[in-house]
Amino acid sequence: MGKEYSLEQALKLAIQGEKDSMDFYRKAASVAKNERAKKIFDLLANEEVGHLKAFFQYFKGKEFGDVESFIKTPPDTNNSTYKALMKVIGEETMEKQALEIAMKEEKSVVDHYSVLAKDIIDPLVKGIFERVVKETQGHYDMIEDEYMHIMGMVDKTDQDTFVRE
Repeated sequence: MGKEYSLEQALKLAIQGEKDSMDFYRKAASVAKNERAKKIFDLLANEEVGHLKAFFQYFKGKEFGDVESFIKTPPDTNNSTYKALMKVIGEETMEKQALEIAMKEEKSVVDHYSVLAKDIIDPLVKGIFERVVKETQGHYDMIEDEYMHIMGMVDKTDQDTFVRE
């Protein structure tokens, strides 16, 4: 049997993870030269803010302060995903590399939260993680589509053209 997470432990993990993702996407959007990639990063950052606010509704701990103050705190520059982004800023292929980092991170979150959800007994906590898994899979799919577009591969916007011919 796996570890049973309390509601507070699960929410604390989720809140910090969503904040780290928000910071990553905000930074990526701020340095992106490709307008389409910039819009994707902005959209994802805003969705992470929505997740944070949803988790804060249930979180009883005080270590993060209030949600608006927490959102404004500086990024955790020791976070491995953020560090990876900082290494590629300024490179010709920054958007491509940022999307690769984002896909890897989103896949990791889906895998991690799926494992956690299996072992959580509390239905509220389980539901939170299952919802995040679905939304994060949607993020992965969006990032993958943009990556395919940047790489000149067939993406969802082009599939009808190629499939019908």
